[in-house]
Amino acid sequence: MTRHLVTADHIVTGIDPDGTPQVLEGGAILVEGDQIAELGPARALRHAHPGLIETGGKGRVAIPGLINAHHHVGLTPFQMGARDQPLELWFPERMAIRDVEPRLDTLFSAFEMIASGVTTVQHLHSRAPGDADAILARADRIIGAYKEIGMRASYSFALRDQNRMIYAADETFVASLPAALQKSASAYFAGFGLPLSEQIAVFHALRARWQDDAQIAIQIAPSNLHWLSDAALESAVRMAEETGAPMHMHLLETPYQKEYARRRAGGSALAHVDRFGLIGPQLTIGHGVWMTPDDLDLLAERGGCLCHNCSSNLRLKSGTADLNAFLASGVPVALGIDEAGLNDDRDMLQEMRLALTLHRPVGHDAPHPGAAQILRMATEHGAATTPFAGRIGRLAPGSAADIVLLDWQAVTRPWQDPAIPLVDVLIRRAKTTAVATVLIGGEVVYHEGRFTRVDRDKILKEITRELGQPATEDELALRCLSRDLIDPVSQFYEGWPVS
Repeated sequence: MTRHLVTADHIVTGIDPDGTPQVLEGGAILVEGDQIAELGPARALRHAHPGLIETGGKGRVAIPGLINAHHHVGLTPFQMGARDQPLELWFPERMAIRDVEPRLDTLFSAFEMIASGVTTVQHLHSRAPGDADAILARADRIIGAYKEIGMRASYSFALRDQNRMIYAADETFVASLPAALQKSASAYFAGFGLPLSEQIAVFHALRARWQDDAQIAIQIAPSNLHWLSDAALESAVRMAEETGAPMHMHLLETPYQKEYARRRAGGSALAHVDRFGLIGPQLTIGHGVWMTPDDLDLLAERGGCLCHNCSSNLRLKSGTADLNAFLASGVPVALGIDEAGLNDDRDMLQEMRLALTLHRPVGHDAPHPGAAQILRMATEHGAATTPFAGRIGRLAPGSAADIVLLDWQAVTRPWQDPAIPLVDVLIRRAKTTAVATVLIGGEVVYHEGRFTRVDRDKILKEITRELGQPATEDELALRCLSRDLIDPVSQFYEGWPVS
């Protein structure tokens, strides 16, 4: 078993429940294999374990690896030609996106995440065409890419068995279209028509395939209320009961989803899924922008979690979640970048800064998040939404050695008043250029701008070469269909309330 020391001027081991950062000054972390064995003063650990290789050192600040608790794809939809649209219009807009080889696609966003300090990602695979074998093969390429680069990942293939374009049956939507569009729209939906039973079989096959891997876990993702029949909701609960796997579910992302729940269930989306036993410590709600105070009380009572997707909510005109109410409720709140952040990348340092800044309402005494709360969202509370809960998110003996080392001079250049607390400075000022070293499972996977396992420049050239090829006939046809469906989708929601 390999042993080495990680040393830093300051080690942020975690955030206490009362919001107090725990900081070890002049400390060291003894790493044995993929775990943290001991923390203490650097001098004492050097004396107790002489001759060990050291990573870090003077001028470094260590923090727990960050967790992107809600992620979907590699190259962003905008990069691939899909404009930012209100979510419901974005569904047809995204049909124009070309298919990218899954390994290359996954590595692209993994580069961005790791370079911003992300060591664990919650990969929610929300759509994949073909039969079960094709979906499993694609999943293996995605998971294999995370293994290749050394990243910890929780993967799920989202359950979805209805309403693939609008918040009504596929057949209803096709019938509403001009005759010239009906055949191509039906063919598109058929490509994503894997029966619910086979979707469940995909989950079990992936779980069996990766059950012994310390850095890969398989999670359940009931996609969203409008995409799930009652039978699918019941199936998700059974899957969780049979396996103990946690669940991550998009819910109440937009006001149109709130109205859909009212029409389908006569009230709250959260109350409806609770009737099936879905809500509990095993469930994370993604987005939750349009939750009511009663919804929040219910989630807190059941012990569930939330994932706040700040950039995504802004870019897709979904609304601004009441993060301050989320935090005040006591519900663990994670942070996810979703498809992409404000800079159309996966920069978790920026996402933390956005969440800190956006949720500062007017009024001297109005509540607002503190920097330590934001860091906890991106570490310990992010961990709580994954199958790795209790193993990541803090730096402690027995935890996974997922550690990020920041160059503090790069954070504070040319000057930072030392009276400002360290975590406040970190959240407000740290940028990706300050990420010096990233360890995942005790292994250095990124150091001084270079990935140790994968040649980033080579992969980027492969992506450029692949996408530089002319679009296929099928891709061009989808682009046309995407354009033609925007207006019919928009017309479907005319008159729906937006508050």
